Amino acid sequence: MFAKSRLFFALGLFAASAGAVSAADSQQAWSNGWYLSVGAAGFSAPKFEGSSHNKLQWVPLVSIGKGPGPRFSSRSDNPSFALIDNGMFRAGIVGKFVPSRDAGDDRELKGLKKVRWGVEAGGFAEVYPTDWLRARVEVRQGFGAHSGIVADAAIDAFTDIAPDLRLSGGPRMTLASMDYFNTYYGVNARESAASGLGIYKPGGGVKSVGAGGALTWKATQNWSTSTFVEYSRLTGAAADSSLVRERGSRNQLLVGISATYKFGFTTN
Repeated sequence: MFAKSRLFFALGLFAASAGAVSAADSQQAWSNGWYLSVGAAGFSAPKFEGSSHNKLQWVPLVSIGKGPGPRFSSRSDNPSFALIDNGMFRAGIVGKFVPSRDAGDDRELKGLKKVRWGVEAGGFAEVYPTDWLRARVEVRQGFGAHSGIVADAAIDAFTDIAPDLRLSGGPRMTLASMDYFNTYYGVNARESAASGLGIYKPGGGVKSVGAGGALTWKATQNWSTSTFVEYSRLTGAAADSSLVRERGSRNQLLVGISATYKFGFTTN
């Protein structure tokens, strides 16, 4: 069981890591100008978590912080604000919009309670152990849609196969608390009677494992476009849900394109 205490321990590690950056490095990062990267991604993805059918969707891509900006970014990164950025280590706050979910999204959800929209807010940390590798962790608390905790971890290797063309990819993993799983994968007695699905009360743990890759073209100094693919396989409490076993799929595939523009500016 993925206890909340373990997630809070992860947050503690994040805070300790951020504190480990020297005052000189932090001062140097904050002495540079600001950057703001904005854009959007359009993609084909499952209609809901665990669905066997895809639909076209889109999400905004936003990042802001001090200095020249991250040397690498991924579509799977959620909107974030870097409080610390010394080139090799970045850390700050992160947020994610969580859309609502109901039977209007897919007939397979008929009989299940509506999940309202909400947000997830928390912190992120990323490190570059080499010039071609980045590891990133996000830990977020849910508000509105669910009251659980979600942690995403990703490692990306990247290389420039041409001056303006970058290939990247690596493994992904998502963990979540019991409250999160209960919202999206649980089926109580009333829902079971209305939907025909078996009753299911989940615990917490690893939600999915998988991999992602992208081909990014830096069209200009500020414009970047990318094509990407992400595959994840539901595990644990998600894979065991009657919603997934009886009406969905453990295999989740996402394919899409994105475009971002980076602004650089200074403040006095």
